[in-house]
Amino acid sequence: TGVGRRLRGIRKTRGLTLVEASEATGISKSTLSRLETGQRRPSLELLLPLAWTYRIPLDDLVGAPDSGDPRIWMRPRRVKERTVIPLTTEPNAVQAWKIVIPSSLSEPRRRSHEGNEWLFVLSGALRLIVAEEDRVLAVGEVAEFDTQMPHWFGSTGAGPVELISIFNRPGER
Repeated sequence: TGVGRRLRGIRKTRGLTLVEASEATGISKSTLSRLETGQRRPSLELLLPLAWTYRIPLDDLVGAPDSGDPRIWMRPRRVKERTVIPLTTEPNAVQAWKIVIPSSLSEPRRRSHEGNEWLFVLSGALRLIVAEEDRVLAVGEVAEFDTQMPHWFGSTGAGPVELISIFNRPGER
């Protein structure tokens, strides 16, 4: 239960339309629609390409119960329209996140705060504005900046972006 709702939420978080998801998975648009609305029962044959395309573990996609696995599985959350997955657990230490930014998040809203941030682009194209510099970073590129400078990062609008963010506050270098 709830698989259809999770599928729709993940697809929207990734910034994909049904047509784009269909093209990426090879599953027809109508089948995807029926899966998301609960009119079609999900099968492994359908869920595997969706998990691969959405880059999410199959267990998370189907809401599998906790297996007692000793590894720590950080749960994604929504922060300012972005999907954020914490990669560290100490709130007062260096913090790391995997961030997924949908293509719709392309309107700059600069902010500033104390600290330093490093960004590493995993997929897509990241638009980064720091002070007066406006750059587009490609897969594998890295940026570092003082967050006291007005800054913003998001999608170029051409598609979603996935990145790793490492942030520290002053005095934690």
